[in-house]
Amino acid sequence: MKTTFRIHYRTQWGESLCVVLQDKKYPLQWNEGAVWSATVNTSAAALQDYWYVVVRDGLTVRSEWSHHSSPFAPVIEDKWNDCPVPGCPFVRKHTAEIFDRPGFRGAGTAVPVFSLRGEGDFGIGDFRDLRAITDWAAATGQCIIQLLPVSDTTRKGQWKDSYPYSPISSFALHPLYIRLQEIGVKEDATFKRIQQELNSLPELDYPRVFKEKMALVRKAWEDHGAKDLKTTAYKRFCKANAYWLDEYATFCAKRDSNEPDYWRWIQWHLDRQFADEVKHARSKGVHFKGDLPIGVSADSADAYFHPELFNLDSSAGAPPDFFSAEGQNWGFPTYNWEEMARDGYAWWKARLRKMSEYFDAFRIDHILGFFRIWEIPSQYSSGSMGHFNPALPYPEDEIRAAGLPLEGLFLPDPRNPGCVQPRILPESGNLPQWQQEAFGALYNDFFYHRNDNLWRHNAERKLPELLDVTGMLACGEDLGMVPDCVPGVMEHETILSLEMTTMDKGRPWPYLAVCATSSHDMATLRMQHAEKSGSDAEPWEVRRILWDHLSSAPMLAIFPLQDWVALDANLRRKDYQNERINEPADPNHHWRYRMHIDGAELAKASKLNVEIIGMLKDSNRYNQ
Repeated sequence: MKTTFRIHYRTQWGESLCVVLQDKKYPLQWNEGAVWSATVNTSAAALQDYWYVVVRDGLTVRSEWSHHSSPFAPVIEDKWNDCPVPGCPFVRKHTAEIFDRPGFRGAGTAVPVFSLRGEGDFGIGDFRDLRAITDWAAATGQCIIQLLPVSDTTRKGQWKDSYPYSPISSFALHPLYIRLQEIGVKEDATFKRIQQELNSLPELDYPRVFKEKMALVRKAWEDHGAKDLKTTAYKRFCKANAYWLDEYATFCAKRDSNEPDYWRWIQWHLDRQFADEVKHARSKGVHFKGDLPIGVSADSADAYFHPELFNLDSSAGAPPDFFSAEGQNWGFPTYNWEEMARDGYAWWKARLRKMSEYFDAFRIDHILGFFRIWEIPSQYSSGSMGHFNPALPYPEDEIRAAGLPLEGLFLPDPRNPGCVQPRILPESGNLPQWQQEAFGALYNDFFYHRNDNLWRHNAERKLPELLDVTGMLACGEDLGMVPDCVPGVMEHETILSLEMTTMDKGRPWPYLAVCATSSHDMATLRMQHAEKSGSDAEPWEVRRILWDHLSSAPMLAIFPLQDWVALDANLRRKDYQNERINEPADPNHHWRYRMHIDGAELAKASKLNVEIIGMLKDSNRYNQ
C-alpha cells in the first residue's frame, strides 16, 4: 500500500525532513509553500507509530514532541507536533507526564532489587519486594525508585554472576528475582527452613541462593510447566517477545543442556510479576528508573547470535579516575557502531523499547561511551593500557619527527595501523625537560581538545535515534574524564546530568539534572563522614546534607535507601561500614549488600517518614 505524507514545516538553510516509519527514515521533498511530501510503501501497522525529524548533514537535529498515529489513507496531511506545555524544557514527550510539568521537582530512592528484604523472599530481594518500597515512597511523597540493572547475568551461579553490569542478555530478566510461591512452589517445612536460613544472613550468599532457589524453580517447571505452556497468556508473551526470547532460550538451553521452553516459561513469570509491580507503582504516582548498562558480555546471547555487532578482540573500561587509580577493565567487548548503524541501530532500539515496558526513566550507564569508549586490547588486563575508540591518533612518523620516543609514552592504535595514542599513564619522568614539555602539550591536546568534534559528531549520530523510540526520561551518568563536547550534546537532547558534591564539575548544578549523595559505586553518607572525621554521622548531620541536595536546583534528587534511613538513629544500620554496594577498583567484588530491615518496616517508621515528608514539602519536591 502506498501513502503520501504531507507536512508543512519551514526549515533553515541546509535542513530537510524525513518521516520515520518502523525506525526507517524516508526523505521528504520540499514543495512550494514549505510543504514537504513523500510517497512510501507502508502498512496499517507502520502507521500506528510514526514521526518526523529534521535532518542536517545526515544527522537528526530536531525531533517532534510526540509521535503520530493514523488509519491507512492514500494521503495523510500532518502538522508538526510541537510541545503544547508552556515552559516545559524537554524536546520529547515523556510517558510519565509528571516529568513534563514546568518547574517540576521530585525526589526518590535508589536501591538494588537484590538488596530488598520481604517476608516472602528467599535469601535475595525479588520483584514482589518492590511493593513495600513503592508504598513507602508514595506515602512519603517520593515519585521515583531507581534500580540497578535487573538483567540476567547467569553463567554458573557463582559470585561472578552477582555483577549486575555483565548481562548475558540485554532483554531477559534475572531468574533470581522471581517469587517462588507464585510459580507453584509449596511452602513446606523444608522450604521454610532454607528460607529462614538464607533470610537470616546479614548479606546475600549468592552461590547458595542460586543453588537453592533455581532447584525450586526447576521443580515448579516440572510440576506445572506443561500446563502453563498451553495457556493463551504464555503463547501471547512468547509471540510478542520472539525477537529476543527465542535466541535467549536457545542460548540458555545449550549452556545448561535443558529445554528452551523452560527459559521462556521463567521469563514469562518474571515479566508478569515485574509488570504487576510497575502497574501498581504507576497507580501510586511512583515511577521506576532503570539502569542501562553500557556493555554486554562476550559470553552473552547477544554476542553469540550477533557477533558482528561487537569488537570481540577488546574490552571496554575506564581510564584512571576517582574510582580507580589504574583504570577499570570491565571485561565486555566494545560495540561495532558502524555495523550497528547499517540497520539504524535496530538492536539498541529493541533493547530500549523492551526496557520501557517496565521503566519510565532510565540511567544511561557511562554515557561517555556513546561519544567514545575506553578500549583495552585483549592482551592487556589493566585499564591503564587502553586507548580511545574512536579517536584521531598520531602517525608514528609524526611523533618521531617531533623528537619524542614511542616507548613508554605511546600505545599502538589497533583501529588505525601505523598510528599511536598517548598513554594515559606515561613513563615520562626521566625525559629531558624539553621532551616532557613537548609531550605534555601533545597529551593535553589529545585528551581534551583534538578529538572533541569527532566525539560530538559520534554521539549526535546515535543519541537522537535512540531517544526518539521511547518516552522514558533519559538521565546520563556523566562522571569521570568528561570531554568538553558532552554537556552541549546532553543539553541539546535534554538528557539529565548526574551531580555529586564528591565529583565537582566546576559549575553550578543545573535544573536538568539528578543530584545524589552517593551511588552504588561509592561510600554512603555515613561512610563518607567516617572517612573524613573518623566517626559516624549523627542524624542531624545526615539531615543537613540531604537538605543541601533537596534545596538545590536539579529537577530530581535521588538518594540511596541507606542515606534516607540514616536519618533515624533507631532504624539505621549499626554496622554502617558494610553499607557500600560495590568497590569499582575490585574486579572480583561480591555484590552482596542487603537491607538490614524488611521493606514493610519502613511504613511503620513514623519518625523517619514525618521527617522525609517535611523536607520534601519544604523543598517543593513532595509528590501528591
